[in-house]
Amino acid sequence: MRVVVAEDTAILRVGLVQLLEDEGHQVAAAVADAEQLRGAVREHAPDAVVSDVRMPPTHTDEGLRAAIDLRAERPGLPVLIFSQYVETTYAARLLADGSAGVGYLLKERVLDAADFLDALERVAAGGTALDPEVVTQLMGASPSRSALSVLTPREREVLALMAEGRSNAAIASQLVVTERAVEKHVANIFVKLDLPVSAADHRRVLAVLRYLEE
Repeated sequence: MRVVVAEDTAILRVGLVQLLEDEGHQVAAAVADAEQLRGAVREHAPDAVVSDVRMPPTHTDEGLRAAIDLRAERPGLPVLIFSQYVETTYAARLLADGSAGVGYLLKERVLDAADFLDALERVAAGGTALDPEVVTQLMGASPSRSALSVLTPREREVLALMAEGRSNAAIASQLVVTERAVEKHVANIFVKLDLPVSAADHRRVLAVLRYLEE
């Protein structure tokens, strides 16, 4: 996999490059700001992008806005946001255009390099990798959150796990219920929220997140 890394903290940038190269991935470019990120993606056409949120010059949301712009230029470009911060407005915009091939992980909650690599590979393959805290904040920031009142508490739990990119089997394991029970909850969620049912996990996550942005 060819990856472009955007991280303004030098030691973290070097560490990410080393981690990816140790796993056999090619780092096409490792840059320190959003403009360099845009240029590197346009030049190298990578298989995936790993980007921080806050980068020079203002250290606010440059990396996330660059990711949105780049996915607009290259629809479906896999992007994994790796940050200390949840920037809900631009994160919601990034996901609203299609959560397939999108991830958002919080640095302090990634305790194992294998988890990071697994998330990146899932995103590069068109899947989704969202930290539960990101999901919680996005749902809390959504103007449509009152519409979720039609769901039972258990259905809300299932919905949050769906938005993290979990399969029915993974949700069943997490909640210690049968997979058949999860299937029923998922069916109820789509009926109550008037969302189309799809057998593909990333399609159902896309539907849920689009709903949350309406």
